[in-house]
Amino acid sequence: MIEPEATLAAPAHRRDAPHAPADPALEVVIRPTPGWRAVNWAEMYEFRELLGYLVWRDVAARYKQSVLGPAWALLQPMIMVVIFTFVSRFLSIPMPDGLPAPVVIFAALIPWTMFAQGMPAAAGSLVASINMVTKVYFPRLFLPFAAAAVFLVDGILTLPVFGLLLAYYGVAPSWTIVFLPVFYLLTLIAALGIGVALAALTAFYRDFKHIVPFLVQIMMYVTPVFYTIEPTIPARWRPVLALNPMFGITDGFRATALGLPMPWVSLLISTASALAIFTAALFYFRRSERLFADHV
Repeated sequence: MIEPEATLAAPAHRRDAPHAPADPALEVVIRPTPGWRAVNWAEMYEFRELLGYLVWRDVAARYKQSVLGPAWALLQPMIMVVIFTFVSRFLSIPMPDGLPAPVVIFAALIPWTMFAQGMPAAAGSLVASINMVTKVYFPRLFLPFAAAAVFLVDGILTLPVFGLLLAYYGVAPSWTIVFLPVFYLLTLIAALGIGVALAALTAFYRDFKHIVPFLVQIMMYVTPVFYTIEPTIPARWRPVLALNPMFGITDGFRATALGLPMPWVSLLISTASALAIFTAALFYFRRSERLFADHV
């Protein structure tokens, strides 16, 4: 066993008194705190390098031993564009301002793909990292945060492909595209809000890992990906559907990229819903955190 350096360098009078209490300055005791706890942002900032390492580890593992590598981040939305374009034309879904369906759909697929992949990854992050959770102390929130952030990288990689698609159809992006980082952040918050809550629940009840795919599938149909809020969704249903965080965020992302009218009511409701879920998930995660090592 390797003794701490401080013990080896202890003063002589400490060696002569083996039963004397140790210097409190040399001991760090970590005890679980019961009840509801806020996030310790200072601690997370102190461990920030670990978060960067976890994100890099997950990005490398995602494309390890893959022939196409990061190209998979581009292929999936492109394939989905083809499928959803066929569906929209089959159902005669109108496109706003006469824009080509592939352009309208691809703009919505960028945030939706980030959410549909990042949320399940965050939900399963604790169970997937059992060894880390049980053997070493670190801010446990880093696991779902890193798992979801990987797909934020994928979302950024798809922007050049979206630009090529705009050029192919001769569609000029709007100047409002400069606000896209806001929608990337909102998408990440929406994915983490549900993902962090499900990560804590999955640590205790493995049934939730089977629920996550169904939840993603259901949310896809109530999220305007292959259709738009205006004019497809009746006005009376929009406030209810906007409780789904991705409802207003996805259409807002599209409106920002293409210069379409912003669905302000739906966007504000969805943003408030995303922030409320995220805040509640953080508190629930912190309350349950002290029991993770005994259940994962």
